[in-house]
Amino acid sequence: MALITGAGRGIGKEIAWRFSGEGARVVLNDVEISLAEGVAEKLQELERKALAIQADVSNWAEVQRMVDRIWSEFGRIDILVNNAGLRKDVLFPEMTASDWDAVISVQLKGSFQCARAVIPFMMKQGYGKIVNISSPIPAGLGKPGQVNYSSACAGVEGFTKALAWEVGPYNINVNCIAPDFIDTEMTRNAARREGFYYEDLKRFVVAEIPLRRLGTTADVANGALFLATEESSFVSGQVLYVRGGP
Repeated sequence: MALITGAGRGIGKEIAWRFSGEGARVVLNDVEISLAEGVAEKLQELERKALAIQADVSNWAEVQRMVDRIWSEFGRIDILVNNAGLRKDVLFPEMTASDWDAVISVQLKGSFQCARAVIPFMMKQGYGKIVNISSPIPAGLGKPGQVNYSSACAGVEGFTKALAWEVGPYNINVNCIAPDFIDTEMTRNAARREGFYYEDLKRFVVAEIPLRRLGTTADVANGALFLATEESSFVSGQVLYVRGGP
């Protein structure tokens, strides 16, 4: 049984599809429940087990209710993918405490709260896989305005390594994926905010990537699948960079 946060679109959606295709029962969490329900319905049409649950990962009470419901309905929580994230790029002199808190609360605090909620159940069953989604630091081409996002991602990586030490004795693996240069809706929105046509930005970015292409959500999902299976049973506390080069 796999819980994927932020699963209504983009990377989270792709991970849910990939895991489901391998036979996993998936719970799709998103703060926008209509998006998660749409994905769940398409999986159910393929006779795959999928459930959509709305919860704001920055809200402990909502996270706890979600995880309690999952345990009640499925009796196991084998995999957690902390994918929910938020970008609010603002140049540092103009960055407000609200801009900082919004990103930290979803990316870092959300990962902490979801892990905090599932780990007691993973310890009880003597097994678990936690995959955190971060980003290289700084993300992308090192564009200004990412102090909040880069700080959150650095925190996620530190959280991953420290947590792996603590829960390893309970047969729980904790790893992190740091994808970059991925063709997602978030990337396209960022291009629009900067006043670029997406194809122009894409050509500029691809020229900086050794593999000379953007990554896909499937590239990230494949990495998540590896870290969520027994093929990575001796891998913990690591960061896997999915970015087409060093």
